[in-house]
Amino acid sequence: MADTVTEAMAEIRRIAREELEFEGGVEPSHDLLRDLHLDSLGLTVLAVGLENRFRVLLSEEDAQGVRTVEDLARLVAARVAAMEQKSTPEAGAHP
Repeated sequence: MADTVTEAMAEIRRIAREELEFEGGVEPSHDLLRDLHLDSLGLTVLAVGLENRFRVLLSEEDAQGVRTVEDLARLVAARVAAMEQKSTPEAGAHP
């Protein structure tokens, strides 16, 4: 999961720079609203970009506990892990 967190961080930085035109550095401890100055549209662009890149769904309920860049990267990694677990057949199961 650590690799996915790192990949998610890189994608968050890319989206912030390329799609949201954020010119500063993006650090794990940065607050999405306060430090990155994201409004509801910016948050949506970020969420959709992450959903498309990692093929996961992020819900409004997910957003309740997300404040920092690291929180978001960890959420994406958790969703990727959950999707991988769903797509892996259980040991001993027959198709």
